[in-house]
Amino acid sequence: MCGVVGIYGHPEAANLAYLGLYALQHRGQESAGIVSTNGDKLFAAREMGHVNDIFTATRLKDLPGTAAIGHVRYSTAGDSSKKNAQPIAVDYAGGSVAVGHNGNLVNAIELREQLEADGSIFSSTSDTEVIVHLIAKSRERTLPERIADALRQVRGAYSLVFLAEDMLIAVRDPMGFRPLALGKRKDAWVVSSETCAFELIEAEHLRDVEPGEMVIIDRTGMRSEHPFTPQPPHRCVFEWVYFARPDSTLDGRSVYRARERMGRRLAVEHPVPADVVIAVPDSGVAAAIGYARQSNIPYDQGLMRSHYMGRTFIEPSQHIRHFGVKLKLSPVREVLTGKRVVVVDDSIVRGTTSRKIVDMLRGAGAREVHMRISSPPTVGPCRYGIDTPTREELIGSSHSIEQIRQLVGADTLGYLSLSGLKDSVNSASDGPKDGFCDACFSSEYPIQIQQPARLRQLRLVGA
Repeated sequence: MCGVVGIYGHPEAANLAYLGLYALQHRGQESAGIVSTNGDKLFAAREMGHVNDIFTATRLKDLPGTAAIGHVRYSTAGDSSKKNAQPIAVDYAGGSVAVGHNGNLVNAIELREQLEADGSIFSSTSDTEVIVHLIAKSRERTLPERIADALRQVRGAYSLVFLAEDMLIAVRDPMGFRPLALGKRKDAWVVSSETCAFELIEAEHLRDVEPGEMVIIDRTGMRSEHPFTPQPPHRCVFEWVYFARPDSTLDGRSVYRARERMGRRLAVEHPVPADVVIAVPDSGVAAAIGYARQSNIPYDQGLMRSHYMGRTFIEPSQHIRHFGVKLKLSPVREVLTGKRVVVVDDSIVRGTTSRKIVDMLRGAGAREVHMRISSPPTVGPCRYGIDTPTREELIGSSHSIEQIRQLVGADTLGYLSLSGLKDSVNSASDGPKDGFCDACFSSEYPIQIQQPARLRQLRLVGA
């Protein structure tokens, strides 16, 4: 649950990185950072908070050079503190290097213990610092070779951007869990977690970084290597359900189109007579539009969202959750009073938020409330970088759909099938028709964790 961006070959690299992070703010709201280079040394700025609050014009002037990387963070490994803010920048025998990471390394604890036993001293609790120590210990000659050597020792999900004095490197893990895209802005090269960042800085999206690919950019241009053993792809399907911005394209698939098709398929799988279709904003909007189009039931705005509250899903403070729904959403009585309402959301996690939404709709005069979810029941925690609670806290892992319906108080409840979800994502492009990680819905994990009890995962809030 982080976002990364990289710029190479532009006189205002740090400014473009700032704009790219602004577009990726939804991927992490705890901290943000930028590291730039003028060809001789690295310059770093990292703080807790939002991109727009951290990077003032004065601070950006202190980040000179024609290359930069940036990171927005929401922690799934390591504490939420400034010491874990990224990009991490270090000096080592081969020079200086900075790294920003989106993902989760499932063997980070094991590797850290080995490194500490060999004398390494860690300055953070982030799993990303393990990669830095492995690079420093590598006996390979060049930085790309050191990075490849280090990453062959880790297991899990990673989309990474590295910056040295004269080089930018982007790497995606062999299974491609997390997204990473490559683009150009005139003569400058750009990489980003999502293509929505390209739109803001007026860059052209060339292609996605392939699973297992290392992209190396320096003054000679861009070259591509595949230094890892090929693996079957396992792209995180939840990126299309919820996490990515709807105006992004991931691995050739439109996020908006995928969500709209989820709603259409949901209407086919779970039809119901109703007067209006509404969404739980913002992530439920495209699916609700699709449901309305397929069912020929009018779509309207029955819930309004405060854009000053932030996304409850990635709000790390536990106390906010208890009253966060009322701060975040308010009903439009004129749309709801006396109506049979279909309300579309992306997921139900614990059920507490969904119950409050149903109560809110009934309190605003809805005659019937039919809840429709544009994904299957969430039955397992994510181990690869999306923030989810333990299996015991997931209502879908221990309750039947009828039991969940009773607990949230809806008149009816329908979830999108797993086959319907995959068909919806695949129908959003003409690209490959397989290769998803759906472990949160199926409990089929492509990479096992040796020490799951010690892996730190924060809590999924909301839904």
